[in-house]
Amino acid sequence: MKNIFIIVCVTIAMLFVFGALFDNAMADVTNTGATTNDQVNSTGSNTAITGGYESTSSTTYQSGSSSNTTSTSTTNNNSYTGDTRTVPSASAPGISAMSQDLCTVGVGIGIQKPLIGGSIGITKRDMNCERMKLSKLLFDFNMKVAAVSILCQDARVFSAMAHAGTPCPFNGKIGGDALDEWNKYDEQRPDYEEYTKALRYMEEVDSQITEAMDDKEAYIVDGNGNPVQLGSE
Repeated sequence: MKNIFIIVCVTIAMLFVFGALFDNAMADVTNTGATTNDQVNSTGSNTAITGGYESTSSTTYQSGSSSNTTSTSTTNNNSYTGDTRTVPSASAPGISAMSQDLCTVGVGIGIQKPLIGGSIGITKRDMNCERMKLSKLLFDFNMKVAAVSILCQDARVFSAMAHAGTPCPFNGKIGGDALDEWNKYDEQRPDYEEYTKALRYMEEVDSQITEAMDDKEAYIVDGNGNPVQLGSE
């Protein structure tokens, strides 16, 4: 996950830098289409061409004829003053590992900026899938204890086996002998944090029960399991 985060951060930073460079590119026209060129060169202003120009048009009609002129003018202003640059959208690559006997998961990401876009895709190992495949393979080889042992590397499986009264194997020992070893070397348990937390809770409960019993007067239990105070009928 750390490597994925670094790759994504570097990709996003590069995209933002390239986008900023393109956005700051200078053009010689404004957003309304007017030129910003002042026609000035290194020697001074360009010489404008001036002079009197005249255009004359005359029409001669035959006697008895006339001329009618109709003028129609239509103006359409559909000019767009915004940014007209367009690029295809970036898409995260599709990485499929479903058709292969591999325990991997595809991860992809894509980002799009004006004029530039990028995407990246990688695969990530599925450790739980690998554990189940290895356990099944060992079981098929009739290595049942080894198959259970590799499953017991998962804290959830280890805890479930302990609560079921079938502790996970420990250095070739099974059953009660394995349980004694796990209690001796408890830091080797995959569920060590949850195990110690549960022990502290049970110790607190047992301590509260003991204190409550010490505060009570001596009593005995009748045949039905109910407490009976000494000295009463």
